[in-house]
Amino acid sequence: MSQEHEAKIIDGKAIAKIIRGEIKEAVDALVKEHKVTPGLATVLVGNRPDSATYVRFKKRAAKEVGFYSVDVKLDQTVSEEDLIKEVHKLAADPKVHGILVQLPLPKHINEYKVLSSIPVEKDVDGFSAFNIGNMCLKGGDPPLAIPCTPAGCIELLQRSGIEPKGLDAVVIGRSNIVGMPMAHLLRSMDATVTVCHSRTKDIKGHVSRADIVVAAIGKPEFIKGEWLKKGAVVIDVGINSKEDATKKRGYRLVGDVEFANAKKVAGFITPVPGGVGPMTIAMLLWNTLNLTRHALKLDRLPLRTNRCTYRDVSKASEEKEKS
Repeated sequence: MSQEHEAKIIDGKAIAKIIRGEIKEAVDALVKEHKVTPGLATVLVGNRPDSATYVRFKKRAAKEVGFYSVDVKLDQTVSEEDLIKEVHKLAADPKVHGILVQLPLPKHINEYKVLSSIPVEKDVDGFSAFNIGNMCLKGGDPPLAIPCTPAGCIELLQRSGIEPKGLDAVVIGRSNIVGMPMAHLLRSMDATVTVCHSRTKDIKGHVSRADIVVAAIGKPEFIKGEWLKKGAVVIDVGINSKEDATKKRGYRLVGDVEFANAKKVAGFITPVPGGVGPMTIAMLLWNTLNLTRHALKLDRLPLRTNRCTYRDVSKASEEKEKS
């Protein structure tokens, strides 16, 4: 009797833990050799529980790798002008090497104006036109920072031994934060990339032909398991709440992919939670480290350095379960 196929789980928690260890080593070396500690500032506006939780996770991770942290919390009613003043204060602080303004911002604030007020040398999210432009240019200067979630997705692929070169990749979603930079990063690795969005006529058809599927559309369990090509690699960026009376909170977290059925078809798949989320924070730390090195006129540490193997990740997952 044949066993039912199940995809290999790409354990973002385990891979992120390995990367944080690499960052901690690099931070220790910076402190020892240059007497400089990387500094990360976060700005939180309002009381959104999801944003507050995310900032708390970032703060915990920054402490783990030895960063200097600054936290600015502002009321929901803060004016755009006052928020930008706070950003300028952080920009003037030599101990701060990366500035993150937690999104989304209240509706009365222009996000583009606020993000544009962050100097490119401290643009830890990699959202500035300078960083996005250099990321997209073939043969140009490397960006000072790469958008964290797409960078994390690439690391998940690389550290799981998946080579995008020559593969057909479909990115579902075209946001400036995930979809657009994700497509460019995959293209830079010689994948053939299709971007699907809300106006795409046959998303199912595109997905069915893809070797790599990156789901970042923000709709719970939108991508069905039966849509997938057998053996496809599935990176699920989505994180959505779904009603579940069996849970104490009354809901559970699901991705943009129907995980239960997708894992019976895919070759590799990320879970939600525990897949892309921890990697986003790990890449935020990596960007902060590189911005610190840039401030010291040191070479940046390239993405995809010291890659672990799938076996290393499996071992880390086992150790995590035992602890």
